[in-house]
Amino acid sequence: MSTAAALRAIGRQLDDPASLGRALDELLAARTEPPALLALGEPTHGIEAFPLLRNEILGHLVERGYRSIVLETDVFAASVVDDYVAGGTADVDTVLATGFSHRFGAVPGNRELVEWLRAHNASRTPQDRVRCYGFDAPVEYSGVPSPRRFLSSVNDYLPAALCPESARDLDALLGEDADWTNPAAMFDPAASIGDSDRARALRIVADDLASALRRAAPGLRPADPTGYDHALAHARTAQGLLRFHAAMASPAPDRIATLLSLRAEMMAENLLAIVAQEQRHGPSLVFAHNAHLQPAQSRMPVGEDEVSWGSAGALVALTLGERYVFVATDANPHSDPDTLQGVLAAATTRRALFPAQALRAALTPSIGTGEPIVPGHIPLNPADLDGADAVIFVADTDGKRHQYW
Repeated sequence: MSTAAALRAIGRQLDDPASLGRALDELLAARTEPPALLALGEPTHGIEAFPLLRNEILGHLVERGYRSIVLETDVFAASVVDDYVAGGTADVDTVLATGFSHRFGAVPGNRELVEWLRAHNASRTPQDRVRCYGFDAPVEYSGVPSPRRFLSSVNDYLPAALCPESARDLDALLGEDADWTNPAAMFDPAASIGDSDRARALRIVADDLASALRRAAPGLRPADPTGYDHALAHARTAQGLLRFHAAMASPAPDRIATLLSLRAEMMAENLLAIVAQEQRHGPSLVFAHNAHLQPAQSRMPVGEDEVSWGSAGALVALTLGERYVFVATDANPHSDPDTLQGVLAAATTRRALFPAQALRAALTPSIGTGEPIVPGHIPLNPADLDGADAVIFVADTDGKRHQYW
């Protein structure tokens, strides 16, 4: 049997919502434990087919008891979206502009998502509404923010008697925000404040504040669970940002990989916090780049080199085990026939789901990897299948990227 014939035999064609639902149900029914987090990856940002697939999958999963979606956007900015879908009065254009980091509000499919969530939630009780979270660190391609907002939030939340002595000089240690947000620091370690005496002192402050907040949980959280969890998220973020700033100041050759792994650590901490928060409501769907969600080493080309790091998915999977499910996606219907993308395209009508274990067994050892369809597209390679539960291949896309930046 040829590879294409073998893949057609194991693939589940996703030609309509009913067939998509059946394929998802089969995949999840095969688990030894019900998932707490279903991770759906995309191979690049801005191609309409992937967010639209996400929206379709969410609609089915909500019928199966899922009550939250988690997006690759700033954990704090996403509260704007969550408020809107719960019935808030903001204008939807403002929500899309301010509730998504990386300008992802302009990505096709996100407007449809927030409008569907708002309409779905309108007639439901708070316990039955679908919430919208972000899990990304508050970092952008152009720079990293000052830790001021995050440290100050924790310091202000704690009762004065519980504030650590180290936080007394917080404003003096922080200095000017411009010292932290210098965009040159993304590329030039010498432009970063992250290894200064002030920055090192602030890492002690952040640790002391986080410890004080955790130790105060029995007295604070029962009376104000939402406020306490919000303060805890600020404490985690302050610690993560200060580690990030310190790594930005390092001239080490693995600087980029370290920065990517620190972002992944922050993402993973946020995801696990969301899982804990949502455990009484139902499982969550998380949607982000494949590289963030695959439970294995991720890789990315940087100039002429390739860097690798442990992804957020790999970190989360260590904790959740079988309760973490990862479905990768890819596209490129015009790939060479001797590549993974080429054989998947030959076995796909419109979209198809391939269980990863059966897919690995059907591939020949010589199978290659297709070319990117747009800059930033990271095509799946056969080794990536080791960390996936399934792959959805999309054949009916022209690969056109909508410019969102």
